[in-house]
Amino acid sequence: MSDTTCRMSISLDGFVAGPRQSLEQGLGVRGQELHAWHMGDARANSGDDVANSWLMRPRGAYVMGRNMFGPIRGEWEPSWEGWWGAEPPYHAPVFVLTHHPRAPIELAGGTTFHFVTDGFDAAYAQAVQVAGGQGVDIAGGASTVRQALAADVIDELVLDVAPVLLGAGERLFDGVARFPFEPVETLHSPLATHIRYRRAGG
Repeated sequence: MSDTTCRMSISLDGFVAGPRQSLEQGLGVRGQELHAWHMGDARANSGDDVANSWLMRPRGAYVMGRNMFGPIRGEWEPSWEGWWGAEPPYHAPVFVLTHHPRAPIELAGGTTFHFVTDGFDAAYAQAVQVAGGQGVDIAGGASTVRQALAADVIDELVLDVAPVLLGAGERLFDGVARFPFEPVETLHSPLATHIRYRRAGG
């Protein structure tokens, strides 16, 4: 079984993105505030550096939602290839959940986006198949993580809790019935408390 990870920056009131996501506000209004710990803020410390190493650990494949891939709704715009430019940071196959078929997009550095129209379970199965022993990461957003939690496939969950109240946006745990994890490591800085959870008893 592939070791499956997930890492999400989250506000104190449970949001992983702000409201009104758009091309100009990819993380929603004020959503960028959740990510100061790894975006060059001078207050970041060694705890943030370690947490960033968790974030950037290579994985064999990724699963993400369409909202994570971009702001476009409905039919695809052929020119849109994601937020990350010509060489995305994944360097592995990425399976994007969508209701609209699209041919794969192969970009520099080993990242290929595959668009899956038959649901989370199908996307996750494909990711596990190609990941080999390098594991799968659930890359967001909130809806995709909730589906992964419902499917009970996450082995390690890292929450980077920013001291921010957003008040609205994309809430991570709405409708989640159980939390089968226990904390195994905690780091902190003025910008975030990083809590690494593993599956209880795992």
